[in-house]
Amino acid sequence: MSLDAAPTSPFAGSVISDPILAITAAAQEKLIELRSDETEPEKYGLRVEIISEPGEAFRYDLSFDEFRKALFSDEVRTIDGLRIIVPGEDVEFLSGATLDYADSTGLVLRNPNTPATLRPEGLVFDDEVSARIETVVAAEVNPALAAHGGFVTYVGHDNEGTAYLTMGGGCHGCSMSKMTMLEGVQTMLTEQIPEIERVRDITDHATGENPFYS
Repeated sequence: MSLDAAPTSPFAGSVISDPILAITAAAQEKLIELRSDETEPEKYGLRVEIISEPGEAFRYDLSFDEFRKALFSDEVRTIDGLRIIVPGEDVEFLSGATLDYADSTGLVLRNPNTPATLRPEGLVFDDEVSARIETVVAAEVNPALAAHGGFVTYVGHDNEGTAYLTMGGGCHGCSMSKMTMLEGVQTMLTEQIPEIERVRDITDHATGENPFYS
């Protein structure tokens, strides 16, 4: 996450006190300290923006921006005197998130939301088989992967026995992911879902940033 000054726009967004995301006292103190490096710091708010592509794990950019020059589409909130600027299209995916700070980690955004799933054309994801697959994933697969800080997301099935999933967290970019998917996830699904004979991992592992194994 960067805190470089961001380009501004000549439009003004609306200022509302109800926050979109929470900021801990430690993060608030650090942000005020960082903002003090700006000329006329009281004119600047913190822009929090999602910069990942659709379907990717969330990546964020944090930068100081003049809140009076926010875009019309931006949402501006005030938290203990600090303006927070969120692009309108990111509000849904940042609502309920918490920005924290520690000396060991720096600024960290904890976000309970997940990116919208990109579904390849032709896959089925809203039928009874999909419902059973999602139940197994939620109740058994992801708890098993949680020890590695990872999880899988069900994408859909092809009506020919193949279920398609992506892997995230510690499983994204992990050199053990293929083995985990084939030997673990596939076994769980094929044993409990007769319609599924195999699984396919369609994750782009080259973009993994925090693999459990490397």
